Amino acid sequence: MKVKDLEFKKLIPADKIEKKVAALAKQIDKDYHDRTPTFLSILNGSFMFASDLMKHLTIPCRISFVKVSSYSGTASTGQVKTLIGHEESLFGLDIIVVEDIVDSGLTLQKIMEDLKGLGAKSVEAMALLRKQEAREKNIQVKYVGFELDDEFVLGYGLDYDGLGRNLPEIYKQVPANPK
Repeated sequence: MKVKDLEFKKLIPADKIEKKVAALAKQIDKDYHDRTPTFLSILNGSFMFASDLMKHLTIPCRISFVKVSSYSGTASTGQVKTLIGHEESLFGLDIIVVEDIVDSGLTLQKIMEDLKGLGAKSVEAMALLRKQEAREKNIQVKYVGFELDDEFVLGYGLDYDGLGRNLPEIYKQVPANPK
């Protein structure tokens, strides 16, 4: 499949994603059975993951959204820019940050530091995907769907210059053939 100038091939089929999201929800239901967590979904990429997760949760919970960015094209810029902030008080709340992908861990570290500084009772992270670089830096993500090598992916909310978010599967970039 081609998106703009890049070729992609299917990496994770929709049914496998669905099963993993359901399993993550079941674990959260167990871990938070006596609490009411607030899920803070990081836009734009995590919208599909957060939506499907909510459908599987049985515990009382809230969801809110924040939009941050550290990407341009297929690479991280190395700087986190908050585009839309969170306006409700998070003081004393159990927060679960919902990310689509944790690769460098830069965005997640910044968000979690900010939330702790706002007086959240607890802050945990979850990600549908976690790349090798974040594992090597020991970025703490309590709930992880799938582990990836260092590859560029799109689909299921993830994009390439705004395209591909609508795909129900996750695709990885196919390296260009050397000439």
